[in-house]
Amino acid sequence: MSIAQSLLPEFDHEFATLRKTLERVPDGKWDYTPHARSMTMGRLSGHLAELGSWLNATLEADELDFAKSPYKPFVPASTAELVAKLDDVVGKARPVLAAATDADMMKPWTLRQGDHVMFTMPKVAVLRSFVMNHMIHHRAQLGVYLRLNDVPVPGTYGPSADEGNM
Repeated sequence: MSIAQSLLPEFDHEFATLRKTLERVPDGKWDYTPHARSMTMGRLSGHLAELGSWLNATLEADELDFAKSPYKPFVPASTAELVAKLDDVVGKARPVLAAATDADMMKPWTLRQGDHVMFTMPKVAVLRSFVMNHMIHHRAQLGVYLRLNDVPVPGTYGPSADEGNM
């Protein structure tokens, strides 16, 4: 089994779970933030919806230079737009992952801001840390935002306190 084929079940599970979470982001709460230094719910949920596109940026190039490609965050106007963005991103990312060879996965990838190199790692490590773990981290943050707004939190690796007999 290839590296990519071994990652596909995790990709499918984590992004399906993300979709359940994003479906619960309430319209009208885009400016909510639990703390002055926290992202707004709109910014955080938008970031989550676009994170899968970083898989494409990793596998289709050997570096990302923010000095050459300025980052403009996606901020949704509605929950429907948020979920549609995620669906579009996942629909474009999954086939790229499925087609990746082991040689593709082992090639080095660099994140930089001009001359400042933030890191260089094999593409598989970038996918696990910069894409998947990064998304899981922020999805958990969004779960806290939902909880603080009395929105039932979906289960992730089994039922949540809102969905099961816990």
